[in-house]
Amino acid sequence: QVQLVESGGGLVQAGDSLRLSCAASGRTFSSYAMAWFRQAPGKDHEFVATISQTGGRTNYGDPVKGRFTISRDNVKNTVYLQMNSLKPEDTAVYYCAADSRYSSSSDPTRYRYWGQGTQVTVSS
Repeated sequence: QVQLVESGGGLVQAGDSLRLSCAASGRTFSSYAMAWFRQAPGKDHEFVATISQTGGRTNYGDPVKGRFTISRDNVKNTVYLQMNSLKPEDTAVYYCAADSRYSSSSDPTRYRYWGQGTQVTVSS
């Protein structure tokens, strides 16, 4: 089992950058594939990015390709989401998720463990 705590959200202006962090508890962080999803008000969870256990494989949702970068530090038990060139449509609650199996799928039901989320608001 793993517990996830996101941080780093906030209010920024369009064009700014922001880095989200997700700290995981437990000694087996390196055995989990990690992902970021987001949810805007009134909408379903939207896939943002995923990273394999070693960090060798990543996948991104089309809306964030070229602007966002997912990475992980298996010593610090943390996964990051670097967000550049932010747009108002990036406004959402951002969640990190974990599962023992890596998948490039955008299906949120594939991830067993979820954090509580961190709010990102981008003003125009």
